[in-house]
Amino acid sequence: MPFLINETGQGPVDLYYKDYGQGKPVILIHGWPLSHQAWEGQMQTLLDAGYRVIAYDRRGFGLSSQPLDGYDYSALASDLREIILQLDLMDVTIVGFSMGGGEVVRYFTDYEGDRISKAVLIGSIIPLVAQKPDNPDGVPAEMLDGILEALKSNRVGFLKDFHKNFYNYENNTDRMSRANLDYDFSIASHASPIATIKCAEAWAGTDFRSELKNVSRTTLIIHGDEDNIVPIKTSSDQAAKGITANEYHVISGGPHGLILTHRKEVDKLLLKFLEK
Repeated sequence: MPFLINETGQGPVDLYYKDYGQGKPVILIHGWPLSHQAWEGQMQTLLDAGYRVIAYDRRGFGLSSQPLDGYDYSALASDLREIILQLDLMDVTIVGFSMGGGEVVRYFTDYEGDRISKAVLIGSIIPLVAQKPDNPDGVPAEMLDGILEALKSNRVGFLKDFHKNFYNYENNTDRMSRANLDYDFSIASHASPIATIKCAEAWAGTDFRSELKNVSRTTLIIHGDEDNIVPIKTSSDQAAKGITANEYHVISGGPHGLILTHRKEVDKLLLKFLEK
């Protein structure tokens, strides 16, 4: 597929995307540190159901440009905005997985949900990952600092084992194969090292709690109750309280990477929501 260009203060950023099918558009925003390829299953499900599916690589990942700067959430939301405008999309459902939930919420903050009809958050980091005095269930600072240090000192080594915990692999060998881990490692290891680190800083350090009120469209929230990467209490439990119009589903036994391990459950909820 072609590239779209977002002209930014740091210069042009090429965004690689795939645009398949007809019908109402659904934009899929991938998690860290992967690419649009993480949505392989959902893309097929949505296409089979008659939707137009747009999946793109976040700047710094996949086949998109790898600029030095521009990894804060407003810059990332501006990339989403360019996709919507340049493809002239209307009545859009935006779906954010993990880190991608940040683009969803920031889009409502920066662009007031223009052209959006529905939103979906799956295993999302929204509203706050980090542990703070008023967010005791968050991830402790020393753990987040450890991730950043590992990315800076031994990024490829860190990524080699990261997705075992991402999928709770030992508990889900009946739902995925070792090849899935190898595939994810290949995708993640080829991402920009700078983008990998700066995006980790963004999802670990951005507090979206004050922005939840800006999400003005009906929102589907899905989270696994065994998510070891983004604890449910610091994320979707809070998002469901802060987003006025929402439909919240907890998937029993679901790890962080539930779009793969619990694809059938996720896809069923997604299609039901889109059909309303």
